[in-house]
Amino acid sequence: MSVTEEKKKIKANGTTNDPVADFLTRVRNAQLVNKQTVAIPFSKLKLELANLLVKEGYLRSAKTINEDNVAIKSIELELKYQDGTPAIKGLRKYSKPGLRKYTKAQYAPRVLNGLGVAVLSTSQGLKTDRQARKEKIGGEILCQIW
Repeated sequence: MSVTEEKKKIKANGTTNDPVADFLTRVRNAQLVNKQTVAIPFSKLKLELANLLVKEGYLRSAKTINEDNVAIKSIELELKYQDGTPAIKGLRKYSKPGLRKYTKAQYAPRVLNGLGVAVLSTSQGLKTDRQARKEKIGGEILCQIW
């Protein structure tokens, strides 16, 4: 397989400049049509974000599929519904590629007075706003989920 063919496959996989926004958009769109699962192109950041959302109770599960082929390696998310309504009511990208937003631990935003979660990218990996305040670690505010 030539290099150009491989690049075309990677491009067809749907990689973007902003992986977190792509992740959130795919989840939002899947929930709008009541899909049970959604596949997202693989990246370590997206996998860590998916595992954080599973831990927080917003998703049922996240697993890596097609691990042997880099061009089609994906993360399969199983969405969570309660009585037909999605567990995730809203998603918002906070920090953008053109305007990064950083915070100290004590100023980490509270989403809906603690009912939602703000995800921070810290030096120790992705953390929720509560974890960041508890561990006194600041970082880039990636997104808010409620």
